[in-house]
Formats: sequence, structure tokens, C-alpha cells
Amino acid sequence: MPVIEVKMWDGRTAEQKKQIVEGITKVFTDQGVPASAVHVVLINVKKEDWAIGGKMCSEQ
Repeated sequence: MPVIEVKMWDGRTAEQKKQIVEGITKVFTDQGVPASAVHVVLINVKKEDWAIGGKMCSEQ
């Protein structure tokens, strides 16, 4: 059973999240993994809690 964690910035709609989950699941089902075995965990992070290159994303 694959467990996929997706860390992303807050702000996506429920429909966008659904499309992300469906797309990730399809990658595995295309390889023969049953959809019921694919677990996707969406982890929403605020921009003020994320930094790239020493800079806070909320400040960019």
C-alpha cells in the first residue's frame, strides 16, 4: 500500500485537492496498484511556515 504525502501551501479549493488526489492515484493504478490501496495525505502549510533559500515564502 503506497502512502503519498503532499506538502503544499494553503489556499487550494476542495475541487483542486480532489483533482490532485485523483491524478496521483491514477499514476499508481496505471502501474497495476488497486485504487483502494493508494493513500494520499494532503498537508497544508501556511506560507509563513515555509522558506526557500533562506527567505520566508510569505515575504516573497
